[in-house]
Amino acid sequence: MAGEPVPALAYPAITGRPEPGDRVLLNTGALDLGLGTGGYALVVAIPDRLPPDPAGPGHLIKARYTPVQVAVAGADEQGSAHHDLLRDADDLGGMPVVVADLHSALPAILAGFRGERGAGSRVAYVMPDSAALPAWFSRTVAELTDLGWLAGTVTTGQAFGGDIEAVTLYSGLLAARLVLGAEIAVVAQGPGNLGTGTRWGFSGVACGEAINAAAVLGGRPVGSLRVSQADPRGRHRGLSHHSRTAYGRVALTRADIVVPELPGPFGQEVAAAAAELAGRHTLIRVSVTGLAELLAACPVRLSSMGRGLDEDPAYFLAAAAAGRYAARLLTAPGDSPVAGTDGPATDALPDR
Repeated sequence: MAGEPVPALAYPAITGRPEPGDRVLLNTGALDLGLGTGGYALVVAIPDRLPPDPAGPGHLIKARYTPVQVAVAGADEQGSAHHDLLRDADDLGGMPVVVADLHSALPAILAGFRGERGAGSRVAYVMPDSAALPAWFSRTVAELTDLGWLAGTVTTGQAFGGDIEAVTLYSGLLAARLVLGAEIAVVAQGPGNLGTGTRWGFSGVACGEAINAAAVLGGRPVGSLRVSQADPRGRHRGLSHHSRTAYGRVALTRADIVVPELPGPFGQEVAAAAAELAGRHTLIRVSVTGLAELLAACPVRLSSMGRGLDEDPAYFLAAAAAGRYAARLLTAPGDSPVAGTDGPATDALPDR
């Protein structure tokens, strides 16, 4: 690779802004491994023109004890304009919190939500630190924000770069509700999901922890299933083992798990697999009628594991169904959300 041009990414808030002719120090680890997400050289520093020392405000250190640790202003820290608001905050007031495994589910969830609810609702993205640390890496978040589909992003734990910074997922959810004024929140990993092909070695276990956090704070946790018709790996075909483990083992509180009414034998297979979760959760069948058209019109690129809507429609339909259901919770906040105009689109599956 020596002497060859390579794509490189710099975060100006950390390194300063590179200029033509600058000599830069690069980390090429992900690039050398040929990773699809994150396969860039990363600018570590511009040695001949270092950025000025940060002058604040902000005392939260994220990416702590790494060479690129960064000080940010947390919504929940002393001295923040929001500290008094969050100091004793303890209740999401029933706010729906949609939890999804992969970052690529975010635009599909929002498409389903907006198709049911329309424009004007305030939706916050809450990004934990189980995958990417900098939210700046996500073009999806930038585009959704520019479109007005997101009211803002809250980065929690060691993750940073959101509109709001928070110390934990708990304070991040509260900040989404109280600082951003969100009507719903979507919790999903940032880019860079990591899996090892083992039962427990995948970053998506954080989905179960997000279900617990939403319930502890008096929110309405809604689980989006990871489903695939096209993944060549058996553990992800149909209902992914990520969803089975995160919702079936890690989540200790009850949630509404959205089961999309996918057509044909594949849809029956997904419903049968999801029924395994009924002992812990309330399973909600949601019609996917009209969702394919909404997804096709989505102004943000839909891609998961290199596959688009045409290659793996079930993946995106399952996420959009969760967004549709969350919208119905806002219009009918009781225990049994009303169906849409297309008939009895939601109903609880029997426990098994």
